[in-house]
Amino acid sequence: MGTSALLSLGMKAMFANQAALQTVSQNIANANTPGYSRQQAVLTTADGQFTGAGFFGKGVNVETVVRSHNQFLTREAASSKSLAFMDSTRHAQLQQLERLLPPGADGLGQAANQFLNAMVDVVSRPADPSARQVALGRAQEVAARFSSAGVQLADLQAGVVSDLRANIDVVNQLAKQIATANDQIARTTGAQHSANDLLDKRDQLISELSQYLQVTTLPADDGTVGVFIGGGQRLVLGNQAQSLTTTPDPYDNARVRLSITEASGARVIDESSLTGGSISALLTYQNRDIQDARNLIGQMAMALGTRVNTQQSLGLDLSNPPGAGAPIFDLGPPRALPAGTNARNPDGTYATNIDLKIVDPTLLPAASFVLRPVVGNPGQYQLTQRPDGAPEAMTAAQIEQRFGIRIVQSGAPLADTDSFLLEPVAEAAAGMRRILDSTNGLAVASPITAVNNSANKGTMTVESLYAVNSKLDMSKVPMSVQFGAVNPADNTVAYSITMSDGSVVNGNWKAGSTIGNEPLAGIDLGFELRLNGVPRPGDTLDISATKFPAANNSNGKAFLNLQKENMVGRVLLADGSLSRGATITDAYASAMSDIGARVQGAKYLSGVSSAVASDAEKVRAGQAGVNLDEEAARLMQYQQGYQAAAKVLQAGQKIFDELLQLSQR
Repeated sequence: MGTSALLSLGMKAMFANQAALQTVSQNIANANTPGYSRQQAVLTTADGQFTGAGFFGKGVNVETVVRSHNQFLTREAASSKSLAFMDSTRHAQLQQLERLLPPGADGLGQAANQFLNAMVDVVSRPADPSARQVALGRAQEVAARFSSAGVQLADLQAGVVSDLRANIDVVNQLAKQIATANDQIARTTGAQHSANDLLDKRDQLISELSQYLQVTTLPADDGTVGVFIGGGQRLVLGNQAQSLTTTPDPYDNARVRLSITEASGARVIDESSLTGGSISALLTYQNRDIQDARNLIGQMAMALGTRVNTQQSLGLDLSNPPGAGAPIFDLGPPRALPAGTNARNPDGTYATNIDLKIVDPTLLPAASFVLRPVVGNPGQYQLTQRPDGAPEAMTAAQIEQRFGIRIVQSGAPLADTDSFLLEPVAEAAAGMRRILDSTNGLAVASPITAVNNSANKGTMTVESLYAVNSKLDMSKVPMSVQFGAVNPADNTVAYSITMSDGSVVNGNWKAGSTIGNEPLAGIDLGFELRLNGVPRPGDTLDISATKFPAANNSNGKAFLNLQKENMVGRVLLADGSLSRGATITDAYASAMSDIGARVQGAKYLSGVSSAVASDAEKVRAGQAGVNLDEEAARLMQYQQGYQAAAKVLQAGQKIFDELLQLSQR
């Protein structure tokens, strides 16, 4: 062997250690670069050369540079990050929603109570304009708070749409960059070496994309990866990227849906197929949380406003001459929104129109429905609670009986493909305002008055008498109520009501019960008479039309009783009976509890998923990340190797020089 072999060995050793030093330097330089995977030079022993004295080594080869990468850990880190961003986004959004339903004096329930409490002074001084003005001021505050909540919900909805569009723009940019990285990687595949930095860049882009949408990846033979969303929908394939976009909700242009642009147009992606990322959280927040809040607040506004207006209409105001009370509140109307694909007339108007009328506000649900025809049965509708209720076939009469909504259909019959979004209460709060300005317009007086007969022997006195519904027939006034004997079995007192037309109604009274409004006994005369004390047989009451409304406060007492009335969310049970429902205060407390529970649940999930994502990233970084202590040790190792290789070259050079000198002698 000549000195050339020794020189070759030294040169190869120097080159190998230089390559290793360069790789270590690259690691140190990118120690804090997000997504960077530690690289390592792969050194292999060159095949030995056979001689008569055996095999002699031919040095070292630099095979390639590999990166420390684990596909499973990388995928798990991206997946857990997607869930963490979904949970944290929903938690942040729900916190904004929670602020619309504050507890205590700032809440909607307290405002409603203060309005009804203000009627106490009006009842004490029915003709006092200052007391009436305070009550109207409280009514204005109630309307303003409900309206403000409704407007803020609309603003939150607009904010969600803006956030969705901003997120989608980022996703589209990331998808294009991934497609570009795929193309660059595919071009290097034929070199038989991995484009480490490009692979890191692509993995980092996919990780960033996971913040917005849960993705799955599928590697291809050419080194590219396909990126899929929504349970298999292609977003990136090779060097081609699809674009996401927002399309209007088919019923309500204020809301949007996520769609993907294809050659045939935009195709909607089912929300339920998106299981992670901030976009999934925003869609859930839009379609469930905001909509539920609108319906909960609207249900309360519609129940309170309609019930107050109804009681107001049953009393007498202080106008001249006295008349039935005008409405105190105006409310956002119920809506039936047609789908954009519904059949149309030649002039572009919809062929079929549906209007909603509120029949019983106490039955109104805090929900929205999609209404479709039942194919082959024009007398029935298919009603589906939005967003994911089970469809149910019902007639218009059944819908009215169950939900207190009357469906008024006009125009052509419903086509098989027609559908409508029914929102009985969603706009009630946003459109709520006080429309009664005159203090004399408060109908505090009852249209009828009860007077004890001076010859009565019992302790009976009149606690209150006011109209409760439109069945009060003033043509049958005056009336006379006569009490009979006490039934010792249940301590009830028999009574009879004789009306001006000679008709008679018989019933039984006991302490705490009412007269004139006894649904269980089949008595509904449109008024409710409450007594204190106990009548004796033969005692009578005379009921006549109210002559001096300024001195009568009975309808004001009816307003006070609304605080304890279960006017919200009554439900028709399977046996035909109605559930109790809730007072306006209880309904507001229930709404706060519902939103609060969602906030706490989202907070817990956000904490858990963030911890899982952090742990997954630590595990991935533990394998793929750069440890500066390790790199410093390797730096010294390869530096010493380089120096030793230089010594080999130096020795070879010296031997070569000696040989040259010998040859010259």
